[in-house]
Amino acid sequence: MPSTKSHRRPSPKSRAYAEADLSNQSFLTVLGARIRSLRTQRGLTRKMLAAQSGVSERFLAELETGCGNASVLLLRHLAKALDVSVASLVLEGREPSAEMLDTTELLRLLAPDELHDVQQWLAKRFGEAHWEERCDRVALIGLRGAGKSTIGAALAKKLDVPFVELDRLIEKASGLPLSTMFDLYGQSGFRRFERSCLDDLLANHTRFVLATGGSIVSEPATFKRLLATCYTVWLRATPEDHMKRVIAQGDMRPMAQSSEAMADLKRILAEREPLYAKASLVIDTSQTPVTAALAAIVRQLRPAVSGPSS
Repeated sequence: MPSTKSHRRPSPKSRAYAEADLSNQSFLTVLGARIRSLRTQRGLTRKMLAAQSGVSERFLAELETGCGNASVLLLRHLAKALDVSVASLVLEGREPSAEMLDTTELLRLLAPDELHDVQQWLAKRFGEAHWEERCDRVALIGLRGAGKSTIGAALAKKLDVPFVELDRLIEKASGLPLSTMFDLYGQSGFRRFERSCLDDLLANHTRFVLATGGSIVSEPATFKRLLATCYTVWLRATPEDHMKRVIAQGDMRPMAQSSEAMADLKRILAEREPLYAKASLVIDTSQTPVTAALAAIVRQLRPAVSGPSS
């Protein structure tokens, strides 16, 4: 008599869990092999590494065989004992070459302005095929009140290209004002619209000046896409100027709790400064008049800009 037992296919959720388990186990196996390789390269026994790192020899053995799941602090102790970075221990993908490791170490020793110069040289030297395309698409980044709308509109006119505000594209695509969108879709929903609108803009327009939202740098994938496809300019200003300009735009909310609002503004600016600093060019709008800012941007673009510059 045929069996009445049904053979159901695994649900998408259960398949996803199974794939995640395999991926996690693969990562632990690679991590263990990397720790074992570094230990042997340095002529250390497990006992010696255990003593230097404070990690028990038994757990170290579990790690090296892909059976142990170490905490971040434990990996930090091991990395210090092996004289490598934590990032190099947990690196996914193929092992970096010796040249890559040497170059990375050299870059880590550079001052921020020196690192910026190296990044610009690398972009021009090895990304030349994309340089002109990037310079035809200028993206302004920075906190609200930095001058993105004012300078962006003037720059677009000077370059004879469209001026676009990403927030307005998002509102048009969603049919909602930004405040309502956050209430309905939350941060993740806003980020999806932000990336979709940016991708659409890049697909349909080859030349423009774009004013982005101040928080676009907080979404790594979208910001990376922006940096790779546009000539980015960070319009930087003091917290006091940011606040003053926001209030001048008619937003009186900061006045309700001015000291608290200023503290929040300074904290956000400090957190985002390393991200904003990835821009191709930095203009201090607290020190530089609009006409001088425009001239500085056009001066950088002029070798590559295909449109009129005056």
